[in-house]
Amino acid sequence: MTPRDAILPFVAAALLVAAMPPAVADERSASDHVLKAEVALHGGDYLAAVRHYRKAAELSDSVEIAQQATRLGFDYGFTEDAVRAAKRWHVLEPDSDEALLHLAQLQLRNGDVRAARRSFAMLLERGDGDPDERLFRLMSFITQEDANDADELMRALAQPYKDSALAQYAMAAVALQADDAEFARQAAQRAIEIEPDWMKAKLLYARALLVEGNVEKAIDYTARLIGDNPFPDPDARMELALMYMTAGEEDYALSQVNQVLLEQPSRTDALRMLAIINFRQNNLDAAWDDFEDLLASGDYTADALFYLARIADYRGEHDQAIRLYSQVLGGTNAVASQRRAAQLLAWQKDDLDGALEQLDKFADQRRIFAVDVLLVKAGLLGSTGRHEEALKLFDQAIEFRPDDETVLLGRGELLLTMGRLDDAIAVYRQAAKRWPDSAMTLNALGYTLADRTEEYREAEKLIRKALKYNPDSPAIIDSLGWVLHKRGKHEEALVYLEQAYAGFPDPEVAAHIVEVLAALDRRDEALDRLLAAEELDPESKLLEDVRERIFPQTP
Repeated sequence: MTPRDAILPFVAAALLVAAMPPAVADERSASDHVLKAEVALHGGDYLAAVRHYRKAAELSDSVEIAQQATRLGFDYGFTEDAVRAAKRWHVLEPDSDEALLHLAQLQLRNGDVRAARRSFAMLLERGDGDPDERLFRLMSFITQEDANDADELMRALAQPYKDSALAQYAMAAVALQADDAEFARQAAQRAIEIEPDWMKAKLLYARALLVEGNVEKAIDYTARLIGDNPFPDPDARMELALMYMTAGEEDYALSQVNQVLLEQPSRTDALRMLAIINFRQNNLDAAWDDFEDLLASGDYTADALFYLARIADYRGEHDQAIRLYSQVLGGTNAVASQRRAAQLLAWQKDDLDGALEQLDKFADQRRIFAVDVLLVKAGLLGSTGRHEEALKLFDQAIEFRPDDETVLLGRGELLLTMGRLDDAIAVYRQAAKRWPDSAMTLNALGYTLADRTEEYREAEKLIRKALKYNPDSPAIIDSLGWVLHKRGKHEEALVYLEQAYAGFPDPEVAAHIVEVLAALDRRDEALDRLLAAEELDPESKLLEDVRERIFPQTP
């Protein structure tokens, strides 16, 4: 077939569309975009799929297409396209609360607080009950987005309801999520003044005290809520248990949880906390039984599966761990669980293809985690030597998440693993230019320069700048100690490295301490530290390398 013959069908189709009435032509074009979107989805090109669906929505009068375009963009995290699709859905179905809620939440996710405020305000005017009651119910949607934007939005929405305990509570809860504990405490106090007997507001006030750092005061306040009541509220006991756990007093926490279970044996949140306390105290047999009971209850299923998987993992029961991790499909531990299941399949079962297939299946089931799965796959491929495939996945993830510095830093780390030092440094410099105030990025660049080059002065400058932004980070403190060692300031270096190890007893930090002690000719101390670190991390390649270089003749 000649090139002219090959292009004739497309020309004929274009002429046919041009001859159609505009509405018909638009629907035809919309159908083409839907088809392209589905093909892109099948090929894992999520961004192309979302954009084709968004274009279809803008061309079509179909509510269903607009819904699908919005939900895909929402789930995959392509917010700008999702906002445009949600606007189209709202135009096509203006009375739909679901359409307006998606639009409001997406506007907030996109950082457009003013537009989100208008959309949420429209939602407050609809439905049954008073507007402040609806505001209280909308709180769960608002808190899913950026904490600071959510805080700004909630304060604006609650402003007309100064005498509503529900509105004051909502402001306090969202402010607490944004780490403004002082404002949260004040708003919670206002809610208590309006509704003096509302226990939920009192418990939020106590939580604000805790976040402010007034741990003893928070515990005392909550304990008095229990002690002053002839029929103590079980919720107060649960809150007190959480506070004791925060304070590291798990035996006291256990006492409160057991009392709740004595009074309300079917209360699954108490069973969950009991199981977690047993897990943290290394009572693994008891924790296993508790989590199995929790799983049987049908509540907190993801948590129960995750902790059961961890226990099986600790015990070396890899088949069971894989099975349990693979079932964690939601919640905050979903990606970590799927990552660990894939690692066990690849490393313990020598089934990398099965691990990748498992991850693809998870991404298909839970679109919200699809881009995270790309990064998990990239890490897994990189760890098994398939670097070029991993690099392609990082490039795809960067296209999908151009504003996520962790993705770019991950690509730089992979390039280091591949021995492409100059390329890795170029990536880190790109990240530092893009995020000049990021302690994480500055430390990545600074440490790499200190560890892999002789640009020690620049490295130290970058690391000290990172430490200003995050002065308590053991990783950055370790980096500073390491660059000081490289500059020959061994005594000063040792001070920082010991500080880092106290905060994070990592084998890499231990290896650095051994090297510095050896440089100070304190070889006996260096060997003692090496042996202690090897006992904690017997499989560490870093410690093995240090031993081979510094103590090659020592058994």
